[in-house]
Amino acid sequence: MAIRVNLDVMLAKRKMGVNELADAIGITPANVSILKNGRAKAVRFTTLDAICRTLGCQPGDILEYADDADAADAGEA
Repeated sequence: MAIRVNLDVMLAKRKMGVNELADAIGITPANVSILKNGRAKAVRFTTLDAICRTLGCQPGDILEYADDADAADAGEA
């Protein structure tokens, strides 16, 4: 996939767990885990807004575009 999710990095930087973020943004811990592990097919802008507000970051800190060739080089393809 060409979009990488760096939510785990931002959670670690903020010393925050999945459950704490889920409580803060009003979604289930299971849905935060799906986002964190890059298994989500979509994310609502309202959810992204809540994550960024809670973590004090920009959407680009959480979502990153990686060319498919870059993903293949990194062993992700």
